[in-house]
Amino acid sequence: MTSRNTTIETPWQRYNRSMTQQALDLLQKALSLSEEERAALADSLLASLDGPVEEGAEKAWEQEISRRIADIDSGKVKTVPWEEVREKLSSRLTHDK
Repeated sequence: MTSRNTTIETPWQRYNRSMTQQALDLLQKALSLSEEERAALADSLLASLDGPVEEGAEKAWEQEISRRIADIDSGKVKTVPWEEVREKLSSRLTHDK
């Protein structure tokens, strides 16, 4: 019988395979932070990947948000509880396989 030398990779290792040693060291340090600190760090890192904001985009989003709030307040649209949305999505995913 031939023995195989199989190494089982953890998801953490698999997802970070392409990182440099410097990045892995930084990740180790980041993982030692509190949950709140890690969230703030992740937010900053993700924001650094965004390109420049298109001119007028912020104003357009503010207007869209105001319109949606007005639609809810006036009764023009109805909100759906998250539990109901989650149930419908789960059902679709289960039945569409």
